[in-house]
Amino acid sequence: QVQLVESGGGLVQAGGSLRLSCAASGRTFSRYAMGWFRQAPGKEREFVAAITWSDGTMHYADSVKGRFTISRDSAKKTVYLQMNSLKPEDTAVYYCTSGRLIRWPQFRDTEYGYWGQGTQVTVSS
Repeated sequence: QVQLVESGGGLVQAGGSLRLSCAASGRTFSRYAMGWFRQAPGKEREFVAAITWSDGTMHYADSVKGRFTISRDSAKKTVYLQMNSLKPEDTAVYYCTSGRLIRWPQFRDTEYGYWGQGTQVTVSS
């Protein structure tokens, strides 16, 4: 069993920054991928970024490439999403997720088995 707890969401003006954290517990993660997805009101959940737990290989959605950075701290079992140059269209509930590494890049939500409760990110214009 895996537990994921997100933190760090909030309200920020366009152009600002936020850092999301996801604390993982419950098992070892050496063969796992960790990811961030988001869901805006009235829209489907979409992939944001993913990272392999073992060697930190990263993958990003085109919409966030160059603005967001995913990273992990193995000792703390924590994954981060640094979000810079935020835009109003980044407004969404952001979810941390974890799953066995099946392929790379791993960007389908069906490929992840564990999900956090979500944290709201609101970007005002």
